[in-house]
Amino acid sequence: MIQKHCFECGTPLVEKDLEGEGIVPYCPRCEQYRFPMYNVAVSMIVINEKTGEILLIKQYGRPWFILVAGYVNRGEQLEHAVCREVKEEMGMTVIRTKFNRTSFFEPSNTLMCNFTAFVKDDSELSTNAEIDSYQWFTPDDARKNIRPDSLAEKFLNAYLDE
Repeated sequence: MIQKHCFECGTPLVEKDLEGEGIVPYCPRCEQYRFPMYNVAVSMIVINEKTGEILLIKQYGRPWFILVAGYVNRGEQLEHAVCREVKEEMGMTVIRTKFNRTSFFEPSNTLMCNFTAFVKDDSELSTNAEIDSYQWFTPDDARKNIRPDSLAEKFLNAYLDE
């Protein structure tokens, strides 16, 4: 069981069978089932439609290239989060999106939802303070330069292998 205490009262949760759901964390004080809670984020394979190149970024002083990504706000649609994050971090307007796949990322308790985000070109590109550097890569070079053994690499390779 991931969640150990009730998020409302702090009482230790117990495992209890819920018909049709199986074993679910239960708060004996609130007398309520407490379904697991986790974060939701989007990651984007940003494609320049003019050149066909893929945008990779470096952040937070780390030496490796990753995908543009960000958390989804409460009540926000995933597609909106894709467009918002690309605009906030890279200054570019997404003209269309395509959902790719999801993967749960245990270290941050996050469901990562991967999309392809198509931009017309890089004429609007203007990074915010979260971005240390960026580079456009051909698909083959993006595959060679993305952080090895990362979820970003898994998403990129799955997209390129389709």
